[in-house]
Amino acid sequence: MIRYTIHLTKEEVDVLQGIINKGSHTTQTFRAAYILLNCDEGKYSQKVTNEQLAQVLRIGMRTIDRVKKRFIEEGLDSVLDRKPTTRVYDRKVDGDLEANIVSLCCSAPPKGYAKWTLRLLADKLVELEYVDKISHVTVGECFKKNELKPWKVKGWVIPAERSGEFVSNMENVLDVYKRPYDPDFPVVCMDESPKQLIEEGRPSIKMKPGMDKREDYEYIRKGCVNIFMANEPLAGKRFVKVTEFKKKRDWALFIKEIASHYKKAKKITLVMDNFNTHSPSAFYEAFEPKVAKQLWDRFEFVFTPKHGSWLNMAEIELHVLNGQCLNRHIPTIEMVEDEVQAWNNARNNKKSKINWQFTATDARIKLKRLYPSY
Repeated sequence: MIRYTIHLTKEEVDVLQGIINKGSHTTQTFRAAYILLNCDEGKYSQKVTNEQLAQVLRIGMRTIDRVKKRFIEEGLDSVLDRKPTTRVYDRKVDGDLEANIVSLCCSAPPKGYAKWTLRLLADKLVELEYVDKISHVTVGECFKKNELKPWKVKGWVIPAERSGEFVSNMENVLDVYKRPYDPDFPVVCMDESPKQLIEEGRPSIKMKPGMDKREDYEYIRKGCVNIFMANEPLAGKRFVKVTEFKKKRDWALFIKEIASHYKKAKKITLVMDNFNTHSPSAFYEAFEPKVAKQLWDRFEFVFTPKHGSWLNMAEIELHVLNGQCLNRHIPTIEMVEDEVQAWNNARNNKKSKINWQFTATDARIKLKRLYPSY
């Protein structure tokens, strides 16, 4: 077997670091950049074995060898640009099914959802017996031609400079996520998010084939509410509470509500952001000392690092909630509570789980630039 040795120049390292640090690139380009940077045996990087890289990126050894071979024989530009496929695929969506998809997308979404998602549409097509089975990827293909985009992508931000404090707290959170499911010691994630109450000044124009939904910028602000989210990723369940404020007392009352869902648990591990309201002192301000101490003893608090809220899996649930249910104008707190509970019940009935794959080993490769001495 031929062994390909990679020696990157300073310019090539800068180009590859720029790809993984910012910008929008294809999965193939990101993967090639990670492979080359971690296989570099030059003086600008620290080499990682092919076995480690294959395990972290979840790719085969042959894929790594193909990237290295192509880099040596054809150069960096050839590795980063994906060659067009010559394979011809049969069309899975005919005209009638495409018309049904467009018509369904332009209709009102199910209660608890602000808009249709590709997976919701795929499930509904099967439910209505338009098709025996269909994937959300296939459904998405028809939107390219009709220019309908009922989805939105949101990115996360991590610190750009080396920080021992950040990586130590990050690896602590990642170690907690490695714990197996144990009903006596559940791992629960908690987060909160504001939601503005807005009443439309003029009615919006509904989506039509070939035309996006249009909303007028005339609206009336009706105040703001706070949404508390707690989810147990390994059990596939979550709890949502809508409050008028996000003060320490509101947080303490929500934590007590979380504890009521785990009466038989010996200790509850709670992962959350390190806000000044997230303090055991809030228990003593909201309850009498005996109740406050009992509540405090039931929890083990694990805080995400500063600029590391993306490590909190409750933020993922809030992102789903905002994208599926709250991404619209809602004028009253009662309507917010009604829609949020409908969404919460639907998601709990599906037992939707978060398949967290990121580990400390992955971080030491993918986020190498954050480690001060690595």
